[in-house]
Amino acid sequence: MDIFNVISLLGGLAMFLYGMRLMGDSLKENSSGALKTAMEKVTNNPFKAFILGVLITALIQSSTATIVITAGLVGAGILSLHQSLGIIIGANVGTTVTGQIIRLLDLDASGSSILRFFQPSTLAPIAMIIGMVLIMGNFVRNSHSVGRIAVGFGILFSGLLNMTGAVTSLAESGLVESLFSGLGDHPFLGYLTGAGVAFVLQSSSATIGILQAFSATGLLSFKSIYSVIVGIYLGDCVTTAIVCWIGAKAEAKRVGIVNILFNLSETVLVLAAVTLIHRFGGLSTLWDKTVNSGMIANTNTIFNLGCALLLFPLLNTYERMSRRLVKDDPIPDSKYKEELDALNPVFFNTPALALNSSYNVLLTSFLSARSNIEKSFRLLEHYDEPLHREILAEEDEIDRMTDRISRYTVELLPHLQLNNHVSILNQYYKVMAEFERLGDHAVNIADQAATLNKNNTKFSVTALSELAVLEAAVMGILDEAEQSFKKRDVDAAQRIEPMVQVIAEIIAELKKNHLRRMSRGECNIYADSSFTNLMNEFRRIADICSNIGIATMVRVYPELADHEHLYFDSLHQGGDKLFNETYERNYARYFSLLRNPSDGAQPETGR
Repeated sequence: MDIFNVISLLGGLAMFLYGMRLMGDSLKENSSGALKTAMEKVTNNPFKAFILGVLITALIQSSTATIVITAGLVGAGILSLHQSLGIIIGANVGTTVTGQIIRLLDLDASGSSILRFFQPSTLAPIAMIIGMVLIMGNFVRNSHSVGRIAVGFGILFSGLLNMTGAVTSLAESGLVESLFSGLGDHPFLGYLTGAGVAFVLQSSSATIGILQAFSATGLLSFKSIYSVIVGIYLGDCVTTAIVCWIGAKAEAKRVGIVNILFNLSETVLVLAAVTLIHRFGGLSTLWDKTVNSGMIANTNTIFNLGCALLLFPLLNTYERMSRRLVKDDPIPDSKYKEELDALNPVFFNTPALALNSSYNVLLTSFLSARSNIEKSFRLLEHYDEPLHREILAEEDEIDRMTDRISRYTVELLPHLQLNNHVSILNQYYKVMAEFERLGDHAVNIADQAATLNKNNTKFSVTALSELAVLEAAVMGILDEAEQSFKKRDVDAAQRIEPMVQVIAEIIAELKKNHLRRMSRGECNIYADSSFTNLMNEFRRIADICSNIGIATMVRVYPELADHEHLYFDSLHQGGDKLFNETYERNYARYFSLLRNPSDGAQPETGR
């Protein structure tokens, strides 16, 4: 053994780790959207979640990445902790696929020229050639990302071959033999070694790959490597838990805790089982047998898959333990505490009560956002700092309600048995985001008022009078949206679409008038950007009201669900009598106010 063998070993390790990172990152980059979409569709069936966890981890070559993505979705309320349990277990099984690929090192191609193509010494250069051609040629869609995957694959195997050659030379020194024979006599030391290396490398796949490379020396036996493999599980899951923990919500932290609990159970189960079976003579032929790359891969797969099947019934226990270990996030005092406290999981067994609590919070959220919009209009007429702060404080309340109702509805869904209840929840889930966006637009309008005040810029009297007409129209469409959601009022929902078109035409008229005034010097040119931004905010508020109306119509008429937007687009083409009558009435009213603002701009809802 000399320094050059050590350099070769470390260089091979560096190539192996970089190739694995390059391939994994490129796979994640190229498929992250699809992965998240697939995870979001996980049902409450743990077995389906398990299969999904296996497939995703096998694809992106990283159980850490799979579990971290899962923790993010749980923290966002898209998945519940219960839904994530199967994915966590599946991710631990899926990570064994890498070892099964690396076992190609053992492929004997002496009698077949075709098999030589599957040996790492041939696959590595072929993969890098293909990768560089794709990167430099840019022939297909996502060519660069696919090329990086191929190059990463090639570098991974090149590094593996380099390590294999280096450790073969090291074997002659007796160092490898003494190291692993010592681990065979002291399994706890092997366990700690596996855990430590996996923790440092932050990858169980990479650690198993290194162990497979060392197997090329022919000096590794089953008794020296089984405890190392088991230790790898703990080292990798601790890294994952740390990543899940940093800056995360309580539910996301619990994902990392469940992963640790499962891997701890797995290590105890494997160590106990191997020890007992060996003492009763069940492993006599295997205990001192020399292991190769394939046997290490198979041992890793059998340990993980067997433990997953045996420990699967304990998923609910892991969930309960994680909730005891990680307390719920503290909930800040809220002026709507009574409504939020009603979002109680105890109602899950009585879905009608749970849905009613959800409805009350959603309605409160809408009314709060509507009130904020009205206050923001007042700021355009006369800016008032305390009122602006009041709007921002109320926006925090709206965000808090949205966060709570989002998590509550996700957790409620698996408990719903009736199609009618599922339909109601779907409507609620659609409108909760719309109500939150209404609050955002109120803040945006208030911020524009603050900007005008800061720059000592004002709209002309004429511009303010026209804005008052538009504000009245916006409040009118908000009235219809409120009636639509509050009473499941189809008539109100149908009156929204004509108002959307009227508001669009008022905005177009105001923009034209504003440009004319600026050209004559009647309007301050420095107020132009604020005026344009305000027009966009008003238009988006109208669009949100349209979405609320659509949700109501789909709730009452489920057959519209598959072509709702086509139906509402057809209304704007003038073929519906009710639409035309409502449009003409509101158009005449608001445009007469634009011509005669002294008549007053009060909303007319048509009710």
